[in-house]
Amino acid sequence: MSRLFLCEKPTQARDIAKVLGASEKGNGCLKGRGITVTWGFGHLLEQANPEAYDPALKRWSMESLPILPTQWKLEVKPSAKKQFTVVKKLLSSASEVVIATDADREGEMIAREILEACQFSGGVSRLWLPALDEASIRKALGDIRPGESTRLLYHAALGRSRADWLVGMNLTRAFTMRAKQLGYDLLLSVGRVQTPVLKLVVDRDREIANFVPKPFWEVVAVFQAEGGTFQAKWQPADDDVLDESGRCINQSAAQAVVARCQGLPGQVTTLETTRKREAPPLAMDLGTLQQTCSKRWGYGAQQVLDIAQALYETHKATTYPRTDCRYLPLSQLDDAQQVVTALLTSDGELAPVVQSLDLTRKSRVWNDSKITAHHGIIPTTSPCDTSKMSEAEWNVYDLVRRHYLAQFLPPHEYDHTDVALEVAGERFATTGRQVQVEGWKVLFRNVQQDDAAGDEATAKTSSQALPPLQAHANVPQSSLDLVSKTTTPPKPFAEGTLIGAMKNAARFEPNPKLKARLKESAGIGTEATRAGIIETLLKRKFLTKKGRAIVATATGRQLIDALPEVVTNPGMTALWEQALDSVAAGELSLEDFMAKQQTLVERLIEQAKSATINLPQEPAKSKACPECGAPMKKRKNDYGSFWGCTKYPDCKGMVKIGSGKKRQGKGRKASNG
Repeated sequence: MSRLFLCEKPTQARDIAKVLGASEKGNGCLKGRGITVTWGFGHLLEQANPEAYDPALKRWSMESLPILPTQWKLEVKPSAKKQFTVVKKLLSSASEVVIATDADREGEMIAREILEACQFSGGVSRLWLPALDEASIRKALGDIRPGESTRLLYHAALGRSRADWLVGMNLTRAFTMRAKQLGYDLLLSVGRVQTPVLKLVVDRDREIANFVPKPFWEVVAVFQAEGGTFQAKWQPADDDVLDESGRCINQSAAQAVVARCQGLPGQVTTLETTRKREAPPLAMDLGTLQQTCSKRWGYGAQQVLDIAQALYETHKATTYPRTDCRYLPLSQLDDAQQVVTALLTSDGELAPVVQSLDLTRKSRVWNDSKITAHHGIIPTTSPCDTSKMSEAEWNVYDLVRRHYLAQFLPPHEYDHTDVALEVAGERFATTGRQVQVEGWKVLFRNVQQDDAAGDEATAKTSSQALPPLQAHANVPQSSLDLVSKTTTPPKPFAEGTLIGAMKNAARFEPNPKLKARLKESAGIGTEATRAGIIETLLKRKFLTKKGRAIVATATGRQLIDALPEVVTNPGMTALWEQALDSVAAGELSLEDFMAKQQTLVERLIEQAKSATINLPQEPAKSKACPECGAPMKKRKNDYGSFWGCTKYPDCKGMVKIGSGKKRQGKGRKASNG
């Protein structure tokens, strides 16, 4: 055997093997035509625990920190040992490996960590797959890349993995042991990415809790023109009656305007109409897809990722989903006819829309200079069976295809009118919007209605269709009302808005210089990991859901209060992601990146040793685990109550309550979970 294709998962391997003609089933692989296709189950390897470097590190202690590996170790996952053995044997007889994992830095790592663990010395090339439909696979097979072209993605993934290990292992131990020294029995789990995300939610919750509503007043007039009525709002000329947002906070001043202007006509002093063109929205990236689906249907971030992955892998309906790019390469404009034909074959009801498309139209989405590792999510060139999609899958698929089809429809055009009127020396103003060309918005009529329904008052004043007006004309007044309002607190995060906050970390950074750097490209996490970060925080009970809202638990708030700002600051984590992008671009070496991470961890460990941790909990009543020194937790099984190590199942240390004797829990009855 000479050529081995190494895929990320079995479904991906089957799709590629089918195109290659490798249909013969082997042990953990598919064969045919002199080619073998094998696979992992995501990562077959994982970072080793500290005790793999030194058995003494199994016991938690402040004195052993920081733990800084010089030669990093990986271990085969227990659940993956069988498949790893298969892949290792296949590699031993291969002269060339084609990496066919997902086309991102994590996919690169999944393959290359196996090659390094097996000490593979043959040739390496890269199959870069934007989609898993047959046409996309054939196209990619005709353009297999040199292995060196994507090696730096592996370095970036290694940097991410090792930095996560350094911060997570060291700081979790350091702050947990410091809390223990101060008499608290609490595992303080710290993560390089998850902790700043938790900080975002804690800060938002506190902003809401501490919010003090403030009253303000609006004066709203209704005027009667020849063709109908319209609303306009009073525009105070005196800054002394306004707050920083331009709202009138002086009730007496507003009441005086009502008294002075009641029943009087308004004279049109300004009437300016401008034709405006609105370009179609860009193609979807994963983050925007998650935000939109959260807003429209309440879908969770992980749910949307799973759906997008199913549309890509199972239905072959859309392209690679874990992308942070909303643009498309110009070369794919040539595929538009195939894509549209496939969409029409999949859903004949699209025929009226397809007839109005101009497939030669080149919108702003076609921009090679904006393409990152992947392009935006779009439909594939192959028909799909929409009857096999669930309702949620259909909703997401429909959203993706509408954003693609919109590129071939005219811009949305409307006349925007600014109107100012004078009533008894006071200025009133309004705007109007009159659609002239529906354009691409014909695809999103229901969405527009849903959005407008959420804010009826705004829709009336800012999106109203004005009747015909003449400059300098007088228009009778129908009514004049003083409207009392109060400011409202910010809304709690939902999964979609939290994803948006993670993508735009610069909004939460007060330091102007750091803020400017973050605006360029950085965020917290990546498109592929953000949903998982939220899920982790929910599982660890640092966050919880209240309907669609995501709020911090008491434990989550306590954890943030106990940690130094450099660990919790979203801006710092975003800078780390920016540094990883620099590694992937060859602008920063992996060694330099890791040296900075080690220096940071050393400094934070010193801070942890003297940190003030004030947790509103009962002092710990249990002793340290006799096996590893970690805190113990009161548990119960069929034999009675006992203290169990909080590091179970890695450590099975136990102390039976009432006996004072330690024992190892090896049977199923002694389960610590």
